[in-house]
Amino acid sequence: MNMLDITGSQLQPSRPSPSAQHKLDASAQDFEGMFLSQMLETVWSTVPTDGAMGGGTGEAIFRSMMIQDIGRQMAQQGGIGLSGRVKEELLALQEASR
Repeated sequence: MNMLDITGSQLQPSRPSPSAQHKLDASAQDFEGMFLSQMLETVWSTVPTDGAMGGGTGEAIFRSMMIQDIGRQMAQQGGIGLSGRVKEELLALQEASR
């Protein structure tokens, strides 16, 4: 969308400051990590936990922590490209609110 100021010249979208850019990147990556964790939670729910050393409250807690960490690591290493789209949408919302 091209925007014109009062004089008729085109306005350029403002760029966030480096600290705001870092926060935006981190938020988008955190979102992707949580999304991936939720997907992995569904996959891991099908893995049986019975057996001589399986099951119990401890396993449920540590499995959840492990899945969250795997999702976070996947997002840090590029993930599925969701964080880039989230960041674009956040920037577009910020520009629209100005």
